[in-house]
Amino acid sequence: MRQQLRCLQEDLHKKFLATGGVRVSICEEGHCPVCAGPMRVLKTVCRPVQTLEHGAFQLREVVHVCAAGCRRPEGGLVWQRASSVAELIMPGRSVGYDVMVWIGLERFLHHRQREEMRSTLTREYAITLSAGEISILSRLFLDYVRRLHETCSPKLRRALENDGGSPWHLDATCEDGRGTLLVALAGWRRWVLGAWKIPTECAEAIQACAHETVKRLGAPCAIMRDLGPAMIRACEELVAKLHTQIPVLGCHQHFLADVGSDLLHAGHDKLRNTFRRLKLRGGLRTLARDLSRELGADLAPAREAFRAWQQSASHALPAGDAGIAVVRGLAQWVLDFLADAQYQDFPFDQPYLDLYERCLRVRRVVDGLLRKPPEDRRVLRVLRRLGRIVDPVITEPGLANTVQDLRVRARLFDELRSALRLFPRTNGRKQPGVAKPLTPKQAAAQLRDLRTALRRFVRSLHKRRPERGPAGNLRQAIDVILQHLTKHGKSLWGHEIRLPAKAGGGIRLVDRTNNLLESFFHAMKRGERRRSGRKNLAQDFEHLPPESALVQNLTHTDYVQIVCGSLDRLPHAFTDMDATERRKSAGRRKAAQPTQPNSMPMIQTGSLPSIDRELIRSDALALRIDDIILSKPPCFALSRSSLPSATV
Repeated sequence: MRQQLRCLQEDLHKKFLATGGVRVSICEEGHCPVCAGPMRVLKTVCRPVQTLEHGAFQLREVVHVCAAGCRRPEGGLVWQRASSVAELIMPGRSVGYDVMVWIGLERFLHHRQREEMRSTLTREYAITLSAGEISILSRLFLDYVRRLHETCSPKLRRALENDGGSPWHLDATCEDGRGTLLVALAGWRRWVLGAWKIPTECAEAIQACAHETVKRLGAPCAIMRDLGPAMIRACEELVAKLHTQIPVLGCHQHFLADVGSDLLHAGHDKLRNTFRRLKLRGGLRTLARDLSRELGADLAPAREAFRAWQQSASHALPAGDAGIAVVRGLAQWVLDFLADAQYQDFPFDQPYLDLYERCLRVRRVVDGLLRKPPEDRRVLRVLRRLGRIVDPVITEPGLANTVQDLRVRARLFDELRSALRLFPRTNGRKQPGVAKPLTPKQAAAQLRDLRTALRRFVRSLHKRRPERGPAGNLRQAIDVILQHLTKHGKSLWGHEIRLPAKAGGGIRLVDRTNNLLESFFHAMKRGERRRSGRKNLAQDFEHLPPESALVQNLTHTDYVQIVCGSLDRLPHAFTDMDATERRKSAGRRKAAQPTQPNSMPMIQTGSLPSIDRELIRSDALALRIDDIILSKPPCFALSRSSLPSATV
């Protein structure tokens, strides 16, 4: 039965695709919009068109012109095309709006490659497009999304105002310093309010982009930003020009990262360099590999013996392959030191400190096993070899002091994390339980508790800070934390936003971190890696239009409801937008229309964008420089004898 249904489905699909090549004639005769008189036939246009709704067909369209010869203000004849064609086919294209929308959503929401889209269009809709045409339509889709976002800005602004305002999350991302993308995100609605490509993260460029968003969507009720100097300066200048009391908040996650980096960077780097110089990991890998080869075909039963030894009550090493498997497992356990991490990157994870701890523990295990040496000489040999590999970690001069200082600083950092309640260290184990959502009052009370805990922690730092004596490491670590709190302490609080009466009153909280925008960037990069297959996205981000961030708004139902009603209505929204622009431009001369009506002048910096890079790396510039250097000096130039010797 399933086979018959499958055959029936394939047969119906073939019949659906067999409509390609059908000739459709459209003739709509109206009245002249100038004199209201009759129209006459000017010409008949035949061309192939393709839409998702109708497939591929031949369109025969009759174009009419005013019988009285009326002319438009720009001097051209008053002519008229079929309105049904204008609603279906894009101007100047042979494909429908629905094809462009489908390509744009597949490219920027599902991150599919061009060949994937080509094969799907051919297989499912019998639409044949080249790879270049798909790229052009995807870029054209981004332009339509930007225009729709700007056209619907008054509606979006009213929605944000009905919420009592919206906090902004401001941040920029790039890949290897190229393709800097700045995004302003609405914290409560999760909408992308604006996205721009800027030459670098400088205050002038950020402030210009923020002013553009304020003019279009209104001022924010709060700003959440990172701790970059350019971002801090741009936000402060923006608030000063708005002449309103807008809290500018610093991200708690970035604050902890800055404090932890200053506290632990030097000691952790020294520890890492020591391990690299000792070649500890290389020695352990060699040992594990040699033991695996020695076990050979008996590796599987040796693993079972190793598992049995873990469950046994005796600490003595077994003889034979089982004892070798135990030593191999101990070496692998040291190499698996990253399992203690929480995958939050440095400084929240200190992997080489975890490696040092595992080396110490394994050396103690070796000593304990050697108290009663195994009778098997092979097992005794590999056990002593493991001890010799780990021994330099203990005998290395100065390493214990480095680790002790690092532990002191790490404990202070963990205390600060616990005070702010951001991912406290749990030695690689997840905390049990699932966090329940809090009401606004409960969250506000939690913020007050956090502030009280931080003040208590600061008082304890002042008490523990030694004024003099040998505890210089502790004194320096405490000073680092206090300096950061003095510099950024004011921006860590102020997340309670009081809503106006029209928004229901009460309070609403702003996120304590900028993780919302960081997750947004992470999802964008993950999608681009899926599409391109490249790990390094420097070139991709340099050529990725900023409007691609606006496309992500189409995943939010409330945003789609405002701009077009539903995703199925998106092609009709683009059609109405084009029709409105044609009506507005009917009474204007063509030369008076700007190419980019809402473009913002970009602030240029000393960076090297791709356009300038092509100019300065061109062969023409190199030839021109050589030509000027080798050319004859003009008659009014100084002679070589009159120049200083260094210049000559």
